[in-house]
Parts: sequence; structure tokens; C-alpha cells
Amino acid sequence: MSKSNLVILAGGASSRMKKQSIEDNSLSKEQRTQANQRSKSLISIDDSGRPLMDYLLYNAKKAGYQNLYIITGKENSLFKSFYGEQNSNNDFHGLTINFAVQEIPKNRVKPFGTADALYQAMEQYPILQTSSFTVCNSDNLYSIKALELLRCKTESQNALISYNRDALLFSSERISRFALMLFDKELNLKDIIEKPDRNLTESFKGDDGKLRVSMNIFKFDGNLFFDYVKNCKVHPTRNEKELPTALMEMLKEYPNNVKGISLSEHVPDLTSKEDIVILKEWVKNIDLGDW
Repeated sequence: MSKSNLVILAGGASSRMKKQSIEDNSLSKEQRTQANQRSKSLISIDDSGRPLMDYLLYNAKKAGYQNLYIITGKENSLFKSFYGEQNSNNDFHGLTINFAVQEIPKNRVKPFGTADALYQAMEQYPILQTSSFTVCNSDNLYSIKALELLRCKTESQNALISYNRDALLFSSERISRFALMLFDKELNLKDIIEKPDRNLTESFKGDDGKLRVSMNIFKFDGNLFFDYVKNCKVHPTRNEKELPTALMEMLKEYPNNVKGISLSEHVPDLTSKEDIVILKEWVKNIDLGDW
């Protein structure tokens, strides 16, 4: 059952989306309102009003996950109106939905980062401290294949999807900000650099000449990783506790413990208001049935 656990990071403030202005008329008044008020994963992206999260949960179920832990902010009533009013053990189309709340420290106005979010979820659900699980963003539409690869197609207890940067359909400027990863010949993770300097790009090319990037989808052994998210250092620039930081601290003590799983495909992303239009087009041919 441990392989059926998926943790979804949905506690971010979505501040960039809400602050962004958009001059054209590509969004309806309702879409603009949702983009300015809702968590990104709850913004509707199809004509029936389904949010992005519905599509992610659908792919998760198709990939074989059963127990989902959605990490939200303290105000999560809209999430509960979509996926279950209880704090835990909600049934949503055969998925068990549990909510974890990422509290914001008193000396901050924004959440303390992804590593802090996962730490708080693991504290609230101790089962995650003794089992393996996949963790991913809520504002990326990961494919069934990517989710399945981490759930049951790797023997490694700690792994991540290593995306071919050339297969991503974003602008070159946007892609240049994605975290670069370096692996050895056995696909052991050696380094991960968030928002890399362009001067480093050449040194991160693999033997195949490809650059590999992270889209923040990982598999972790909770028993091993818990102490590293608990004691994660604060990033000196972004002032947050981030999963890649905790991951690299773990690798210092347990080298060759994280495997990369190579994948060449696009990952739809909901970062800006323009992405709402792109995602709406992307999901036109996805039939969720009675969801």
C-alpha cells in the first residue's frame, strides 16, 4: 500500500499569478476572478468548470495511486468543497483524499517553502514517515506515465523524473529558469541547481548531449527523508526551505541514493494567467467521464 501514496503541494500563495496583469481579452471575467482569488490548482480549465486539480487526480488514479495527501494553506474551504469536507478519509471517485495544512510561521507572511510543507504533512500524517510516497506540485499536469514510473517502475526508494529539456514546449526564457540536474552513468543524481546561471549549462549536459531538468516530481523513502525536511536549511536568496535543498543534504550522507528516471514529454504548467488558455486547449481531448 505504501506505493499508493501521493503528496500534492498546494499550499503556495500563488502570489505571482494574482499580481500579474493581462492586457488582452483571452480570459473571461470569471477566469480572471478565479486567477486573482483561487489557488492555482483550483482554477477552472475546461468548459464544465473543472479545475486543474481534477485532471491531476484523474491521472493519479489511472497511475495506481489511492491515498492522496493535499497540502493546503490554513484557509482550505474551497479545496474541501471540491474534494471532501473532512480533514481526512474523504472519498473522491475511489481516491482517499486527506488534507494537511501548512501553517505559516508568525514572523512570515508567506509559506516557508516546499520542504517545510512536506515536513508539516509528515508530522500530521506519521504514516508518511514510515512509507514511500510520490510528491509533486499541484499546478503541473503530470502525465499518467510520469506518475506511474515513480509509483511502480523503479526499485529505488528515492527517485525523480529527469525531463529532457528539449521536449518542453515553453519559451526558451522560461525553460532557462528550470532546475538543471546532473547524473552519473548509472543515473544517480549528483547535483541539482535551481534557477541556474547560463554559464553552467554546458557542464550539465549528459553523455547524450541533453540537458535534464526537474519539474518537481519525486519519490521519497519517508523513513530516510523525514529528518532532512525537518532540518532543511533556509535558501539564502529565496528565504524558503526547499525540497531540492533537503534532497542534496541527504545525498551528502547517502550518495548514489537518488535515481533519475529519464522522460521526454511536455508538462503543462499553470504559472501565469496566459497558461490558463493554453491548458484549456491542452485538456480538450481528455475525457474525465463523470468526474
